[in-house]
Amino acid sequence: MNLTRRQTLQALLAATAMPFASRATFAGDWAAVVAAAKGQEVFFNAWGGADTINAYILWAGNEVQKRYGVKVTHVKLSDTGEAVKRVRDEVAAGKKDGSVDLIWINGENFKTMKTEKLLFGPWAESLPSFANVDVKNKPTTVQDFSEKVEGLEAPWGMAQFTFFADGKKVAKPPLSMRELLDFTKANPGMVTYPAPPDFHGTTFLKQAMLETVADKSICYQPIDQAGFDAKVAGPLYVYLDALKPYLWREGKQYAKAASEITQSVSDGELLIGLTFNPNEPANLVASGKMPKTTIAWQNSGGSIGNTHFVAIPVNAKAKEGAEVFANFLLSPEGQAKKANIKLWGDPTVLDVSKLTGDDAKFFADIAGPGAVSIPGPTLLEPNSSFVKLIEDSWLKKYGQG
Repeated sequence: MNLTRRQTLQALLAATAMPFASRATFAGDWAAVVAAAKGQEVFFNAWGGADTINAYILWAGNEVQKRYGVKVTHVKLSDTGEAVKRVRDEVAAGKKDGSVDLIWINGENFKTMKTEKLLFGPWAESLPSFANVDVKNKPTTVQDFSEKVEGLEAPWGMAQFTFFADGKKVAKPPLSMRELLDFTKANPGMVTYPAPPDFHGTTFLKQAMLETVADKSICYQPIDQAGFDAKVAGPLYVYLDALKPYLWREGKQYAKAASEITQSVSDGELLIGLTFNPNEPANLVASGKMPKTTIAWQNSGGSIGNTHFVAIPVNAKAKEGAEVFANFLLSPEGQAKKANIKLWGDPTVLDVSKLTGDDAKFFADIAGPGAVSIPGPTLLEPNSSFVKLIEDSWLKKYGQG
């Protein structure tokens, strides 16, 4: 449908007359969204703790200002929960012109806002750029941890459990937890993982759980102690017990964080590092902390990953501007710029194989030494009820060395 300026104005007035809009103002008509966005100011509430990320957001905002007449103001947060609370308080007070137009979010914060009906939408899947999102191999783009997205937030970037090593020392990387066990037995004392509750250590255990449990579907449902002991703990600890004596220091001591392992790999004390940012190995090469022969890989059967998103609060006053900015963040140009390790190094949510012409060229030069050369599918995070059970059982069994 094509709207005249008068029809567009009438649509805007109708939308603002509603207590809080529940769908995109111009569902299915992107030109009308772009027209309505011109002149709006989008207050983008996003973590502001990294210079590289702040510089990227500034660049993206400047581009959207030049191209669409939408001003983007980065409201720098130290905790996303600050913005969630602000939206909750404003909605409770009936404030229609909220102070948050777009928010960088995922996980529990998204679940909270969705449950409390604090989010505008659905809108995300109607963005033109969404057509290139890799929903098949990256299912976390439509499921945020254990919560279905349902168009209430737009994917922005990826994280996925990844291993790396110096390719001169590890010519054939282990592509499963079973192969990692065999590799560790063949190279005793040269592999380890961080002790939980370190995030990377807990993720290592969850990955081992997914690859040893008889029925993976168990891992995506709430579970209690009895269920964990009966269905999961047995095969998981058979694996970990077999691994332990061949680990660094015979498993009598564990690293406190993945950064310690990275340093040990760089120093040659260990052979394999682990990260949740697939671009970290390339960043390590670029900074001189790892050699140019560094390789990175994900398990062939898949490795745990998640996606971070942007969402529009239900009472945002610049909804159209927020959609335009989100669409640019999701565009091939925006995604390639973000994925460039020289700028940010945050992996794309797009299926790059779908891209052609100029869109494909954006991604042509962003990879470098240390980039993931053996990618694996993304596995959904197990249900959150597993975290404490895994951590507590590991600490009880191995915590004293």
